[in-house]
Amino acid sequence: MRTHMMRAAVLAVSTTCLAGPALAETVLRVVPQADLKITDPVWTTAAITQNHGYMVYDMLFAMDSELNPQPQMVESWEVSEDDLTWTFTLREGLLFHDGSPVEASDVVASIQRWAARRADGQALLPRVEAMNALDARTFEIVLSKPFGPMLQVLANPTAPLPVMREEEASTDPNEQVTEMIGSGPFVFDDEAWVPGDRVVYRKFEDYVPRDEPVDGFAGGKVVNIDTVEWIYIPDTNTATQALQSGQVDVYEIPPMDLVPVLQADPNITVKVLDPLGKMGHIRPNHLYPPFDDPRARQALQLLVDQREFLAAQVGNPDFETVCYSVFMCDSPFENENHAQDWREPNKERAKELLTEAGYNFEDPLVVMLPTDQQIIYNNMLVMVGKLEEIGVNVDAQAMDWSTLTSRRARDDDPRESPNVGWHLFPTWWTGVPMSSPLTNSPLVATGDPVSAWFGWPEDEETERLRAAFMDATTEEEQREVIDDLQKRFYEFMPYINTGQFVTPVAWRNEVTGVPNALLFVPWGLEKEG
Repeated sequence: MRTHMMRAAVLAVSTTCLAGPALAETVLRVVPQADLKITDPVWTTAAITQNHGYMVYDMLFAMDSELNPQPQMVESWEVSEDDLTWTFTLREGLLFHDGSPVEASDVVASIQRWAARRADGQALLPRVEAMNALDARTFEIVLSKPFGPMLQVLANPTAPLPVMREEEASTDPNEQVTEMIGSGPFVFDDEAWVPGDRVVYRKFEDYVPRDEPVDGFAGGKVVNIDTVEWIYIPDTNTATQALQSGQVDVYEIPPMDLVPVLQADPNITVKVLDPLGKMGHIRPNHLYPPFDDPRARQALQLLVDQREFLAAQVGNPDFETVCYSVFMCDSPFENENHAQDWREPNKERAKELLTEAGYNFEDPLVVMLPTDQQIIYNNMLVMVGKLEEIGVNVDAQAMDWSTLTSRRARDDDPRESPNVGWHLFPTWWTGVPMSSPLTNSPLVATGDPVSAWFGWPEDEETERLRAAFMDATTEEEQREVIDDLQKRFYEFMPYINTGQFVTPVAWRNEVTGVPNALLFVPWGLEKEG
């Protein structure tokens, strides 16, 4: 029944938007960071899919511009005196895009599915004794022991908790949801979606924003435009020219080498929305040789001179930071201890470590190269060159980012299936989740395909320390655990950091009122003309 209602709702929205000439005046055209192929924001951590999630779904809590959690779908909440029972009440009037009401049972199912695949959700779940819908608008979370960061977890800004209908939220977290029925400010127009070309979102007329002014991801998501189109333009020069000529309004991640050109254009605003930035990242596959051996992973680190990698990824010192802190530099838990042996490259030692790990320098290492992602493509090209310099047989396979994000979920042996399995791939991680053991997903070392991120590391000591951080009751105790985790990181080496950087967003001056969130969001703003 709900599926039929959804189809009718999308058609109604589409007809309304296409009926009159006002459409041309209220369309916001955005060049996104990548092509959208995976639409389930729980199944993947791909940033483009998380951005899609913000369009279609609403969240229980959201971070403001100071990264403090604020209520979004929640009207009120209370905590018992023993800190074990959290009771939440939803705002009135919340509707899904098919017209059905958002109810507490939808929320409970959504939390359970999301938590199964997110580092902070996985930290919460073992402490949950019960999660119940008390009535249509009220639900409770009953804990076995206190969990202080409850609101921070529910307000995760980079792997947000999307509230789905109970039908979709009951889907196995290892399988993708295919019906995009949210309660957020925009309706996903699946009929207009053309992978490799464009994604279309229509304003949800029945969305009820909060009364507060927009503040980061929090506050009232007031939508002043009818339609948002994501126009996928993989060629960066073409995309830049489209922004300058006014064919598009926003360029989410313009190429770093062309940022000065955009900064010099009086018709364009260039701004960093996320001052903490991102960390360049190379992920090895822990399941298969040679990277099932920590010595092989350490060898990768000894090939990295962050200055060289940052020059390739970014090429602008104003946007770059050499950083060997596992939990980001300029963050509350910045700590560069125990990194002294890894700050300078040592090709000879790297080759020795690969040999000790059993690599014969004949077997090909499958490396995935996302050609439509300039920053991380360049990141991986440098690593490929370093590997080849020490005699590694590299099988560098070019593909687009969406293909990579699908393939990285495969755990096939790359020695037996080199066109399916993989040894290495590049990415970047947003600084906010990376800055805490609670939310640093690639640090999770359970080895479990559900709870561990792609690459699937397994290390009991890392997991023991992550648990100790969650149990710490003082900042001093937390910092002691942070230092221990920093030390263990360079012993175990779950991934390779290649430098910290920020990426500005560019938009035409006709677009005003852009919220100061960690990424570009299309509410609270207006477009002239």
